[in-house]
Amino acid sequence: MPALPLDELQLTERDPKTGKLRTLPALCFGFLQHPEIKADRSFVLYRPPPVVRDPASVEEFLERAKFIADDLNWLLALPHDKFWCQVIFDETLQKCLDSYLCYAPRKFDELLDCHPEVDDVQKCLHRSVFLTFLRMSTHKESKDHFITPSVFGEIIYNNFLFDIPKILDLCVLFGKGNGLLLQKMIENIFTQQPSYFSDLDETLPTVLQVFNNILHKCGLQCGGASAEPQKLEEKVNVTPGNMPLQELKDIVLYLCDTCTTLWAFLDVFPMACQTFQKHEFCYRLASFYELAIPELESAIKKRHYEDNSVFADLWRRISHSRKKMIEAFHILINQVCLQPILESSCENIQPFIEEFLQIFTSVLQERRFLRDYDELFPVEDDVSLLQQASSTLDETRTAYILQAVESAWEGVDRKKAQVIKDPTPPAASNGASVIGESTVEDVEELGAAYVSEDECAGAAAAPVVKVSGVELDSLISQVKDLLPDLGEGFILACLEEYSYNAEQVINNILEDKLVPYLDKLDRTMQRQLKPDPTPLVTSRYNVFQNDEFDVFSRDSVDVSRIQKGKRSSAVIRPAQQETIIKYLVQSHAECQQKMLSQPRREKDTTRSLLNDKRLIAEQRERYRQYSMIVEEIPVQQGEAQLYKEDYEDEYDDTYDGNQVGANDADSDDELISRRPFTIPQVLRPKGQEEGQEEEEEDEEEEEEEAEKERTKDHFVQDPAVLRERAEARRLAYLTRKGHKHDSSAVVGNVKGHGQNRETVQERRKKEANKSTRANHNRRVMADRKRNKGMIPS
Repeated sequence: MPALPLDELQLTERDPKTGKLRTLPALCFGFLQHPEIKADRSFVLYRPPPVVRDPASVEEFLERAKFIADDLNWLLALPHDKFWCQVIFDETLQKCLDSYLCYAPRKFDELLDCHPEVDDVQKCLHRSVFLTFLRMSTHKESKDHFITPSVFGEIIYNNFLFDIPKILDLCVLFGKGNGLLLQKMIENIFTQQPSYFSDLDETLPTVLQVFNNILHKCGLQCGGASAEPQKLEEKVNVTPGNMPLQELKDIVLYLCDTCTTLWAFLDVFPMACQTFQKHEFCYRLASFYELAIPELESAIKKRHYEDNSVFADLWRRISHSRKKMIEAFHILINQVCLQPILESSCENIQPFIEEFLQIFTSVLQERRFLRDYDELFPVEDDVSLLQQASSTLDETRTAYILQAVESAWEGVDRKKAQVIKDPTPPAASNGASVIGESTVEDVEELGAAYVSEDECAGAAAAPVVKVSGVELDSLISQVKDLLPDLGEGFILACLEEYSYNAEQVINNILEDKLVPYLDKLDRTMQRQLKPDPTPLVTSRYNVFQNDEFDVFSRDSVDVSRIQKGKRSSAVIRPAQQETIIKYLVQSHAECQQKMLSQPRREKDTTRSLLNDKRLIAEQRERYRQYSMIVEEIPVQQGEAQLYKEDYEDEYDDTYDGNQVGANDADSDDELISRRPFTIPQVLRPKGQEEGQEEEEEDEEEEEEEAEKERTKDHFVQDPAVLRERAEARRLAYLTRKGHKHDSSAVVGNVKGHGQNRETVQERRKKEANKSTRANHNRRVMADRKRNKGMIPS
């Protein structure tokens, strides 16, 4: 027999009053209850761990936490029907769970020096609470224990077991380490009861009102659609810079809690992004970011703190809020626009592309937000994805968006931050195996992300460019012209504090809004000139630096080794005198021996070498022999026998004059042509060189004149020939253009023999269109002139 769901299951029990058996449904909800089934157990409320390490407070927390943990463990051990009866009808259980969701420490809360036993009990309680909500969100535990899905949706909705604030707290408390399990829980809740989507839609205006409240507390005006006009009698005096420290801490904590909760919910349940975007959440979030974040950051940095740990905590929270707002915006863009483009076909992506372009066009005026978003998630990458997905993308709009992003970076050092993604923890089979994570690890992760102030501030906290020289003097004189009683040193300190903004310095001085440490300075303080850290003498570099004569690096120099002018007589030390004498004697002996072994030659000088022309004469005689070409060699008497050739009548000399093989393609040119021998120009006489050059020039001129004579026309060409050539060129042009108009029909037959229909049509067409070309419309133009009074009539 198949098992029945819990909502249809009937239980048989004996009536305690009458003793008779009766049948009742196993699960009653509404006004019917089972006093016998629901146990009479009271759950205590949760209190957060003590801030100070007081023994009494620690003991109280441990006792209360153990009570709650034991009660929840007892609840989890109940059978399926008794568990749901206890959950539905026990109001103390719901109050206990609500108190834990409200007061349990978040991961971004300040790390306290808690007792080790407190941490262990907190982890155990954290695990028990999560398992309780996990069982409450499951409509089917096994094949035998389950509830009908529609009935399950009514139970959790009508009895307020889950609502939107509870779901948001569940995401921010248990999202880290249990993301996949928590995502299945929330998806099951929204799937079985779609009314939660309408509740979420009604909750979002309240979330947006939170942003407006923060802006109102900071004395800022939101430019969103739901912004209320400021009353005339209302005067805004409170700003983040002058509000009390405790109020500033409350605002920063409130903002951090709100931003982290929204991000955790969108990260765990991305299906809610469509509901968020119905309220223009992206635009409202960017507008709030642009107004609130710079003001709060400036107030935190400029405020004077007695304890630096307060500044560190505030800066960590505001930086954490910035990051979560940007990541929430990215999740919305990814789920509303980019993810459907990747999953849809090419025909269905146009609405999503339009939505992407519309969102970014609406936030282009938020320059600070654009810089910080582009630092973590480059807009250029998203636009590149759209270009790859669609060939009909509007390039003008995308170029406009990218140009606006680039202009938002003007004046700021653009350093792309490498976003380190947290590795996804392994999904555990038992939900409790990764639930009780230490708060210490969470805070260490945050501390690693925001180590220093410059790293936290991102693009907005880029180092201010140091102003010096003439530009700094100009800023000081600009302030001094309006406030001449101030000293240049005091003005310089103010400029350094306010990023060299002269207008802001003047305004803060006149309104007496200087930071505390500037108020304590002497306003007549003069400017102190800083000495040059690298003077000219110590910064010089040359090859003689640090030698034995460098007076800048040593105090004592051997003056006896310094000689001014030409030395009159060489001073030779006694140790070197003997060596020099031996060298001179040996050199003199070698020179004398060489002079005796070689004949005496004339003293070689440069002039004698130039006048020696013997080598040129020898070369001239040698090349003169090459210039004489002898066709016949005279034979001396007595040498005839050497050159005598036998001749016989039988020898056939018919073809002796032919150069056989000389004209072949592979023959050398020297076989058929002989280049005349040319004397080198260096060896030619002066007269011969000039004469030969003149002959070459004459030959070139004659060839040019002959060429001109050949190409010169000695008569006027026949006009008929010219017309034929022009007609041939025109026909060739028309042929290339593909025009094949046959005008032969206009000519027709001989007059008197009648014309065919085609000829009549061509003549009529020619008569009607002849005024469009040539000069056939003279009468019309003359009439036109006459009508305008240009020709007297």
